[in-house]
Amino acid sequence: MKRQNKYRKFQLQQQNIEALERENTRFKRVYSEYENMSNELWNLENSNGEPVPDDFINAMILQTSYLEEEIEDWLIQFNDNKAELPQ
Repeated sequence: MKRQNKYRKFQLQQQNIEALERENTRFKRVYSEYENMSNELWNLENSNGEPVPDDFINAMILQTSYLEEEIEDWLIQFNDNKAELPQ
């Protein structure tokens, strides 16, 4: 049985992410980089191929966490702005 990708953190917020991607090219680029890195991390940690140095994986995890924080900030601002709009 294949384990779930723990780096796919934002799956429940896909609608907001898609809206932000349409509105903001920087967000789109950051989110795309996050997806690529999280997929690569998942593949590295779950492959049976050549071993990868821990330093490399740790650096990727750190970079991915920075991207996650940036994405979370955007999503919080987006949700706050949505809540302020008159219904």
